[in-house]
Amino acid sequence: MKLVCLISFFFFISTTSLAAVSPPNPTLYQNFLQCFSNQTKSPPNSLSDVVLPQTAPAFTPTLRAYIRNARFNTSTTSKPAIVIAARSEPHVQAAVLCTKSLNVQLKTRSGGHDYEGVSYTSNVPFFVLDMSNLRNITVLGESAWVGAGATLGEVYYRIWEKTKLHGFPAGVCPTVGAGGHISGGGYGNMIRKYGLSVDYVTDAKIVDVNGRVLDRKAMGEDLFWAIRGGGGASFGVILAYKITLVPVPPTVTVFRVEKNLDENAVDMVHKWQFVAPKTDPSLFMRLLLQPVTRNKAQTVRASVVALFLGKSSDVLSLLTRDFPELDLKQENCTELTWIQSVLWWANNDNATQVKPEILLDRNPDSASYGKRKSDYVEKEITKEGLDYLMRKMIEVGKTGLVFNPYGGKMSEVATTATPFPHRTKLYKVQHSINWKDPGTAAESSFLQQTRSFYSYMAPYVTQNPRHTYLNYRDLDIGVNTHGPNSYREAEVYGRKYFGENFDRLVKVKTAVDPQNFFRDEQSVPTLPGKA
Repeated sequence: MKLVCLISFFFFISTTSLAAVSPPNPTLYQNFLQCFSNQTKSPPNSLSDVVLPQTAPAFTPTLRAYIRNARFNTSTTSKPAIVIAARSEPHVQAAVLCTKSLNVQLKTRSGGHDYEGVSYTSNVPFFVLDMSNLRNITVLGESAWVGAGATLGEVYYRIWEKTKLHGFPAGVCPTVGAGGHISGGGYGNMIRKYGLSVDYVTDAKIVDVNGRVLDRKAMGEDLFWAIRGGGGASFGVILAYKITLVPVPPTVTVFRVEKNLDENAVDMVHKWQFVAPKTDPSLFMRLLLQPVTRNKAQTVRASVVALFLGKSSDVLSLLTRDFPELDLKQENCTELTWIQSVLWWANNDNATQVKPEILLDRNPDSASYGKRKSDYVEKEITKEGLDYLMRKMIEVGKTGLVFNPYGGKMSEVATTATPFPHRTKLYKVQHSINWKDPGTAAESSFLQQTRSFYSYMAPYVTQNPRHTYLNYRDLDIGVNTHGPNSYREAEVYGRKYFGENFDRLVKVKTAVDPQNFFRDEQSVPTLPGKA
C-alpha cells in the first residue's frame, strides 16, 4: 500500500511531460561544470551523475522524483538549466559558490512537498540543488543527526530501529523531507505534548553564502534561531539537524469518529473547539471537514482523527466526560505501538499488519494536483458561523478543511523563542483541495474555489495580519520580485508568516546574506539598501 498524507483527498500519479521551456545553454553548463570540478577537485567526467544539464538522461527523472504537486509538473512549467544531485557536503559547497559566480538563482529542494513549487520553479534562469541523497540518519542514545534530504518516514524508522521508547514530534506524512519540514517549524500529532520539531533541534550544519560549512557554534545564535522556523532556504543550505528524541509510552491509542450534518456535526465541531486545544496534552484530535455526497445529497462530513499517548480506557473516560458530543466508543479505538500509530496516520488502517519498512518507501515521481492555504483561529467560531461555513463548503465544491488544535506545550513556549509566532492560537486551519483533471481550465476553476472559500473564512480567523503557516506555502498572500521594493513586498507575506519575528529575521538575513543570493518568491529580504 502506498503511503500518502492523511489530508490528501485524492492521489494521482502525473504522467505529464517535463519538457524544457527554453533550450539548454551549453556554455552555462560547461562553465558551471568546470567551476564545480575545480571546487571539488573532481574530474568533469566523474560528475555525470551529479551535475545534470537538461540533455542528461537523469535530468528529468531526478527533477520529477520529488515534485509532489502536479501543477508544477507540466510541459510549460519553468525548468532549471541544471540539477545538482549533491552526494556530499563538498558538492553543496561547490553548488553555492559556482552558482553565485555565474549570477544564477539557486533553488534548494529536500523533500519536494512544496505546495507552490518554490523550490524547483522560477521565472528567471535557475539551478536546482537536490538534497535527496544527503539523507543519512544517525541515532545515538536520545538524540539523532538527520540529513536534510531524509524523509520523516525514514527518521521515524531509524528511531524505531534503535529504540522502542522514543519518537520525534514531526509530521504525519512520511514522504515529507526533513530539511524543509524542520526549518519551517515542523509539527505533527504530538504537538500538544511536545511542541514543534524545532523545539528539539540542538545543533545544525549549514552551508552559507561563502561556501562555508557552519555548525551552531560557528554560525552563532542569531542564525541558529532563524533556521528553526524561519525557513532554511533564505539563509543558506541546511545540511543536517541534530534533534533530541522524546519519550513515547509502550501503548498509544488512535481513533476516528465521523459525523455528517444530519448527525449533529455542527454541535460536535463547535464543542471540539472548547475541548481539543484545552484537554490533556497527551491527546491530539485533528478535525477534518469535507464536502461529500450521501444518498444523492450534498453534505459535510466532520471527522475527528486522534492520537492519545496512553491506553484506550483512559481516553474513553476523558472524552465521555468532557466531549459527549463526540460519542466515542470502545470500538472506535485501537491500541498500537507508537511506530504502528505512525503507519496508521499515514493511511494504513491495518497498521498492525504492515511492516515499518514501508516508511522507507519514498514514492518518487508521484503527484496530485492541489492547492493549500492556511489560517489561525483565536476565538471559538459560533455554531451559526460553523453552519454558515459548512453550507459554503457545499456551495463552493471540493475545498476541505483540517483543524489542528494547539494548547498544551505549545502555549508554554514564548512566541519569540523561535521564528514561529503562532503558539498561543487555539488552532490552525488548513484549506485543502486536490483534483485529477489536468489543464489550465481545471486548475483555474479549483484555484478560484479555494480563494472564494478563503474569503468566506475571513471573519472567523486572525486579522491584521491574517496569519499563515510557512510550511503551507501560499503565493496568493504576496510575492517578492526582488526589485527596489523588495522589503515592502516581503513585509506583506512576512508578517503573516512570522508576525513580530519578521524584523529579527530580516536583520539576520542582512547580516549573513547581504547580497540576497538565497532568494525565492517568498524569501526573507535584506534591509532596504543592503542588497
